[in-house]
Parts: sequence; C-alpha cells; structure tokens
Amino acid sequence: MISVIIPHLDQAEALRVCLTSLASQTGTQQAAEIIVVDNGSKAPPFEICSKFPAVALLSEPVPGPGPARNRGVAHASGDILAFIDADCVAGKGWLSEIEHRFTADAETDVLGGDVRIACENPGRLTLLEAYESVFAYRMKEYIAKQGFTGTGNLAMRAKVFGAVGPFGGIDVAEDRDWGQRALRQGFRTHYCPTMVVYHPARRTLGELARKWDRHTAHDFARIQARRGWWPLWILRAGAVAVSPAAEVIRIGRSDRLKGLRARALAFAGVVLVRSYRAWIMLALAFGADAASLSGRWNREMLPLGPDGDASSR
Repeated sequence: MISVIIPHLDQAEALRVCLTSLASQTGTQQAAEIIVVDNGSKAPPFEICSKFPAVALLSEPVPGPGPARNRGVAHASGDILAFIDADCVAGKGWLSEIEHRFTADAETDVLGGDVRIACENPGRLTLLEAYESVFAYRMKEYIAKQGFTGTGNLAMRAKVFGAVGPFGGIDVAEDRDWGQRALRQGFRTHYCPTMVVYHPARRTLGELARKWDRHTAHDFARIQARRGWWPLWILRAGAVAVSPAAEVIRIGRSDRLKGLRARALAFAGVVLVRSYRAWIMLALAFGADAASLSGRWNREMLPLGPDGDASSR
C-alpha cells in the first residue's frame, strides 16, 4: 500500500484541488490511502475531506509541517510513504510512477520528483510566476548538490523513515535536515523527472519574503556554530546581493520560460529577492532575532501579515 501524507494549514480550497488530483490517479496496482494532517487551521477541513472516501483527517497541535508529517506517518499503513503539500496538484501519473520506481528497483530507497509552477495564464506570466518557474523548487539540483529534496514531492520506503527518524520541527529546514540525515545513513535520494507535482506561484512578494525569512534564519543558526562565522556571513550576504548578474544565462536558457517579457520578469524577480535576502542576512548579523523569523508556519506563532496570510512556507 502507498500512504500519501499531506500537512494542512488554512488552505482548504487548495486542499480540495490537491485531493481531486489524487482521486483521479490511474495506473497503480496497489491500494493507496490518503492522510491529511491539520496543523491548527482556524477551520479544520472536515467537509472537504469527507467528500473523498479514501481520506483520513488527523490533527497535530505541535506547529510545523514536520510534526504534521510525522503524525501522518504514525497513522500510515503503507510500505511506501508519499508526501505532497496541500497546495500542490499531483501530475496524472504521480502515484503510478512512485509505485513503478519502487517495484522495479529494490535498491531505490528515496525518490524526489519534479516540482513545476502552475501558472494561471501560461501565455502571460506574472513576475512571481516567471521568477519561480526558474528559481523555485530546483529539486534535481538540490538532490545532486546537497543530497535532499523538498517534502512537497517526496517518496520513500516506510522502513527507511523508520531508520532515519522523524522530520524536524519548525526550528529547522525539515526537508534538508531529513534528506541529509538519510544520506549520512547510506540512503540516497534519487531524482525522478517523471514524478511531477505542480505548485502555484506565491501570490505576493510578502509571501516570498516570509519563505526567505525562515530559510535564512535556519542558515544563520547553522553557521553560528562555526568559528569565525561573522565575516563569512557578511561576505555571503554581499555575494547574494550581487548574484543576480550571474543568473542572466540561466534565465536566458530556461526551457520553462517563453519570450523576452517572461525572461525580463524573471530577472526583475531575482533582483528583488536576492536584495531582500542580503538585507535579512545583514539584519541577522547585526542582532535581528532569528527565532522570530523561523517560526513562520503556524498562525499562532506570529501576527498575520498585511495580506492576511501567515501560513506560507
């Protein structure tokens, strides 16, 4: 059996679309169960989940997508665990590809798939859609260079999860932490380009800023454990600030963008994002509170932002 685990926080409509995509999967030979774990929503998605007969709805009070996924694993019956986020849409052959890859190769322990941007109007991308089409969810690169993949499109044998242990809490980047722990124990993540999910671009720059608040705070916490970290961090901030110039070739060659307008928007996006990241890095170096930046999953841990959303990762 394949157990599909979905952490959820105040994304009811997106969850409905995600569950619909899972209900329409074809080509699998074994049964699949779907486990939604609500992580403190104002209104838990009882009604939506009740419309899908194979879905179990659980609750995890500890804030963070990692604890929510751990709750789902504890409830799971499958020998294969598949993870997708509530705001993602599974490609038509997502489950069958996971099943095929694990069945065909007994040595495959962990799979990471391709995450693509779901654009509202593919012929006229927004700035954030253009930027994220190139720079977000680069799973093949993460796997090759850092040994991990994102938990929005991840599958593993249940016995591997048992050996590696649970996902970390909100104070760490739980996908990177888990994947690198797995690698240290000899479990390699394999990239599977035909295992596809679609993720909407973030709606506002504020949502993207909150993502980088969290990830930058995690990186800052790690580097502080090293001797002489302060000048290294400052140099890294400077490198981030000037790095957009080096991305012109990547943007120009990307097969996920069409036309000069989309490429110009992607470049504008990377300038804005890298400038903001450099500013946050400098703020942390000069005393900003990293904990307040990293605690950006659960609504109870911070006030709502100006766009009313505190749940974006």
